[in-house]
Amino acid sequence: MTEERERFFSRLATIPGIRTMPSIGSWILVKVDDPADLARKVNRRLKPGTVHVPRHIPGAVRIPVGDPKDNETLFQTIRELQTKKERTRYFKELKSSAV
Repeated sequence: MTEERERFFSRLATIPGIRTMPSIGSWILVKVDDPADLARKVNRRLKPGTVHVPRHIPGAVRIPVGDPKDNETLFQTIRELQTKKERTRYFKELKSSAV
């Protein structure tokens, strides 16, 4: 489990807009710009309650560490959502700077 957790942690760190935080146990804590939005979208696509927003840590979501197959599905979902969000942000900035 430790090896899989470290692998998953490293992969999450490659996603634009995700800042991994030191974490222990069966969860990985990451900071994102809009944690409620990410959690809502991931939970809607996968399963309700997959990703949690801890109230005591502003800007963070808790991501569960599971088996390699579940982690890959979760990674792909988060990467797709965050990449789309970063792309949208980039084009908005580009458009506003062209005006």
